[in-house]
Amino acid sequence: MPEPENFSQKSKFWLKFSESVEDLAWSPTETGLLASCSVDASIKLWDTRSAPKDACVHTVANAHASDVNVISWNAHENLIVSGGDDGELKIWSLKTIQYGQPVARFKYHTGPITSVEWHPQETTTFMASGEDDQTTIWDIATEAAEVNSDTIEGVPPQLMFVHMGQTEVKEVHWHEQIPSLALNTSIDGFNVFRTINI
Repeated sequence: MPEPENFSQKSKFWLKFSESVEDLAWSPTETGLLASCSVDASIKLWDTRSAPKDACVHTVANAHASDVNVISWNAHENLIVSGGDDGELKIWSLKTIQYGQPVARFKYHTGPITSVEWHPQETTTFMASGEDDQTTIWDIATEAAEVNSDTIEGVPPQLMFVHMGQTEVKEVHWHEQIPSLALNTSIDGFNVFRTINI
């Protein structure tokens, strides 16, 4: 396939890795900045405007306990959500990522995380799926202090919704125009569903 005329040799960007790269996400606000995650348990930030040898501008070496499977970049804030084989969901801020510590960590899924996606309009809401056959919706703005007597033990207060009934859920996606409408894919098809709490 021929390259576009304005695609110069200088703008080509190839890098080799020792471990599989599992996911990539462009920054919605920073030109040329992207994030990658890998089975080496790392999350890396890349500036594609730099020469390939200088392009990796930061590495979180042990972002998860093992493989980091998926990442998603928030369209409104400089936040990244990641999901790994450890079943954890972690929120990373560009303001503090250099310290290697997430700003939030959620453990509810009992299997590896297979997909994550920030809500296109709601700044603090994201959706995730796991090999435990669950799709979950989270609101990171919910504080632990808001816990009341109705709280279920082992369920983080930020967990807003759980969708079940499918096998091997692989991907989750929000509808761009209908805020509460979501869909996910699985080995037995796909589900389209709406939540009342978004």
